[in-house]
Amino acid sequence: MLFDRICRDNGIIHRLTLPRHPTTTGKVERFHGSLRRELLDDAVPFADLTAAQAAIDAWRREYNTTRPHQALDMASPAERFHDAKGGEADQLLPLRLPAALSPVPGPEHGQGRAGRDFTHLAWPGTLQDTASGENGAGRPAPDHLGKFAGVLPPGPSQDTGQTPVPRWVAAEAAAYRGGPVEFERAVPASGNMQATGRQFWLGPRRAGQVITFWADTDVIHLTAAGLRIKSVRSHLSTADLAKLIATGARPGGPPPLPKAQPGAAIEVERVVSKDGQVHLAGRYVIAAEILGGRRVGVRIEETTLMFFDPATRELLRTRPSPLTWDQACTIRGASPAGPPPRPSIEPVTAQRRASNTGIIMIAGQKIALGRIHARQVVTVHVAEHTITIDLGGDDTRTVRRTTTQPVRSIKAHRPHQARATHVS
Repeated sequence: MLFDRICRDNGIIHRLTLPRHPTTTGKVERFHGSLRRELLDDAVPFADLTAAQAAIDAWRREYNTTRPHQALDMASPAERFHDAKGGEADQLLPLRLPAALSPVPGPEHGQGRAGRDFTHLAWPGTLQDTASGENGAGRPAPDHLGKFAGVLPPGPSQDTGQTPVPRWVAAEAAAYRGGPVEFERAVPASGNMQATGRQFWLGPRRAGQVITFWADTDVIHLTAAGLRIKSVRSHLSTADLAKLIATGARPGGPPPLPKAQPGAAIEVERVVSKDGQVHLAGRYVIAAEILGGRRVGVRIEETTLMFFDPATRELLRTRPSPLTWDQACTIRGASPAGPPPRPSIEPVTAQRRASNTGIIMIAGQKIALGRIHARQVVTVHVAEHTITIDLGGDDTRTVRRTTTQPVRSIKAHRPHQARATHVS
């Protein structure tokens, strides 16, 4: 995730295309068409991978330095590719790079990189540039740390001339001095992210997002764009944190949320069971049967439990709290609470089937519609002070709400089936 970190530090938005949508990568697909038309369609079968790579490299050099491009007024890309270092934009907003990265001067003359500096991981013992640069063509970079000599796998990269190395090699020299660490991970398409030896479920709707982890031995916070998504109890030891530092993590700053003070509200996420209960501090607490199977956030206050939607923080239910502060502090995955959830200002829409006498029951209130609507299914909109019934067509009826009970069911009940009678 080093590329995403550099983009984020420099205010660059990394936009990801949707899976199986080639129309969103038109420039790449257009380049593939040029490669196929100008090289592959007329090429004979290559003897081996080396021969194929040599042919592609030769075509790439011609494509970038010799071939005219209509979009560039019949110029080549090398003629339009200029070094922007030292310009006004660079002085106003210099490029921010991690310590492991450093700009490497490119050639002043010649075709390699068109005279522009480029940035890469300057690993000890690697080739810094295939063109004639500061260390010469094909000459290894200075090996400042002798202990890294001989650990690089063979085979230089075709793009930069560098030999790929494990990520832990560059950070091995950075000793872990204790405290929290931070690192980034991208959410996969499944929404089930694997990190630090455990799974974190964020859902498919967050696929492609870059999540920042803040971790110590007590708690792990997950944030996206500076906003906390969830917090869970940490399973990491100091040795685990040292391994994270060695694999690219950085020392962490202050936690996304302060530690909860005694008596302050805390929050936790749970999945409601099919019978409307959640498990908190070794006991089952009733939420609401209508929330069965749904993931909810639970705000635990001194005397109140507030169940809310974690995505919108919409208040769903309120119950008296049977937990003490000491019991609440033992809940797995608890974290300091955010802003209090608020009830939805939109009316709740439900369906009801009128009885044989034309009466419906909703939110604990009986409403007579008349026998003409007997056994008819109607749509009901329950607001804070009014109840509106759609009777079909343009016929609506609004009555004053006289109860404060919540709407417990959304769909209308099925009509009772008449029992079959048997004659012997």
